Amino acid sequence: MRKSAAATLMVAVVALLVLSMSVYTVDQRKAAIKFQLGEVVSMQTDPGLYFMVPILQNVRLYDTRIQTLDTKDAERFLTSENKNVLVDSFVKWRVTDVRQYYVSVRGDSLAAEARIMQTVNDALRAEFAKRTVHDVVSGERDKIMETVADKVDKDVKGIGVEVVDVRLKRVDLVPEISSDVYRRMESERKRVANELRSTGSAEGEKIKADADRQKQVIVA
Repeated sequence: MRKSAAATLMVAVVALLVLSMSVYTVDQRKAAIKFQLGEVVSMQTDPGLYFMVPILQNVRLYDTRIQTLDTKDAERFLTSENKNVLVDSFVKWRVTDVRQYYVSVRGDSLAAEARIMQTVNDALRAEFAKRTVHDVVSGERDKIMETVADKVDKDVKGIGVEVVDVRLKRVDLVPEISSDVYRRMESERKRVANELRSTGSAEGEKIKADADRQKQVIVA
């Protein structure tokens, strides 16, 4: 009797273990790929409860939420005036085709981000080369971001991802150019100040001469 109960309990434990290994869940923030002996057999993009054959099959989950890719260091780009500017940018992206994402970059987010950032840099370099410093700093900044986001999104669709947005956080002149700009501003200010002093001196002389003339008239 005891042996029968022990055997039943063991069978129940094994059955529960097998069942737990056969069930997996996919929530709304993820997508799943099911593999059988290393080959992709199906994908699950809808949230829910799914089944697989233990040992023979395995599952990998991938995050489909919007990710933020931020540049670690500012990049240098040349404007149409051959002036260097320092640019900080960030990209919003997400996985849209999990099968293509796995086939292209083996589901590696670092590899995907490297591809995205290279494409963003190439697109920014091309756009900056068409514009002046004024354009990239303020004049056409929105247009640049829109154009770059569109180019990058078309390119990276091939690896199963979508670029939601591209933003420029900061566009600055490099230090040596900034120094030149400040020196020119300082020279211009000095020139204006000297002109004002000269004008003031001339007006002062006129006033003094007129006062002397009136004094002589009064004395006479």
